[in-house]
Amino acid sequence: MTGFALGVDQEEWCGRLRALSARRLRPLAEKGEPGRVNRPLLAALGEEGLLERVFVSGALELCLLRESLAYGCTEAETALALQGLGAYPVLRAGSPAQRERWLPGVRAGRLVAAFALSEPGAGSDAAALALAAERDGGGPGGAAAGVDGVDSVDGRGWRLTGEKRWISNAPEADFYTVFARTGEGPGAKGVTAFLVPADRPGLTGEALDMLSPHPIGSLAFDGVPVGPEDVLGEPGRGFRVAMDTLNLFRPSVGAFAVGMARAALDATLVHTSGRSAFGGVLADLQAVAHRVAEMATRTEAARLLVYAAAGAYDSGSPEVPRRAAMAKLLATETAQYVVDHAVQLHGAIALQRGHLLEHLYREVRAPRIYEGASEVQRTIIAKELYREVAAR
Repeated sequence: MTGFALGVDQEEWCGRLRALSARRLRPLAEKGEPGRVNRPLLAALGEEGLLERVFVSGALELCLLRESLAYGCTEAETALALQGLGAYPVLRAGSPAQRERWLPGVRAGRLVAAFALSEPGAGSDAAALALAAERDGGGPGGAAAGVDGVDSVDGRGWRLTGEKRWISNAPEADFYTVFARTGEGPGAKGVTAFLVPADRPGLTGEALDMLSPHPIGSLAFDGVPVGPEDVLGEPGRGFRVAMDTLNLFRPSVGAFAVGMARAALDATLVHTSGRSAFGGVLADLQAVAHRVAEMATRTEAARLLVYAAAGAYDSGSPEVPRRAAMAKLLATETAQYVVDHAVQLHGAIALQRGHLLEHLYREVRAPRIYEGASEVQRTIIAKELYREVAAR
């Protein structure tokens, strides 16, 4: 890939993914129940080897994968991304035993993963987590001894008490990557990441009625026991686990948005070039043509910024936080603009249930909020810019 175009092999691979989305994945998505995990769709993603690609791909390949799936089937894209988001901390920070136990099932689409970071009082400010991991005595009856019989070095485990909310795939996931406050230091320095199976005693969940085709729910932790074998990485280093995951997935959220924008743009080109109006077609009207040109230009700019952020991640650039934030910000805001104007140019038909744009209009709003709202991305960008100035 150059700075401006994909290679022939990459373009062909993206084309095959778009065709697969339309041929196999879209029919499975349409049979799914809104607000529930679509396990047949997950199984198909596993059978096609796409879930495996999430864990072996670089950031650019992940972006191309998500963009191509989003173009043809947003539900398939979201199902794949949520598997990656929930299980990537296990891949990067998990022990050999954790990886062996959970990742094969995730790759095959048999096990459902979830990333449990947000709380009722800690959405955008992830460092303000309140879910408490309180130390518990080891030995007989202790939390550490009660979880697979393994004690920590000092003979103690933890009990999780509190709530998580707006967690994708909850309460139907098979395991959760959970971030809790263990108190080694203030703010982000006192957060630990845990792998918590869904059947752990004291863990319950409730579905939330959200504008989303996939499940989103809350989780209640009533003294849930966890031991050292459940820790992902090191105690007190969980915030870094979360940020490493988000730095990889933020550009690919932008890719998801670009895929939706490109689908909306292509639908608009077809509609406006064929729809009769005022003695010609809509495309003959300068107001329409100029709007389409603006939609296309913004989409292309967002696409290139996403690819640049992914390239920065793959090259190990120190600019990853800034570039990832820029990519997510511009791409998600652009997708909202493009889909909204596509609806306007289509007119009433775009609001009919089942129309592509009616679907995209509902899907496009959430990415501006999750994995860091647009306002958070602007804050990250500004902080990184001023940090660079101070370093010079």
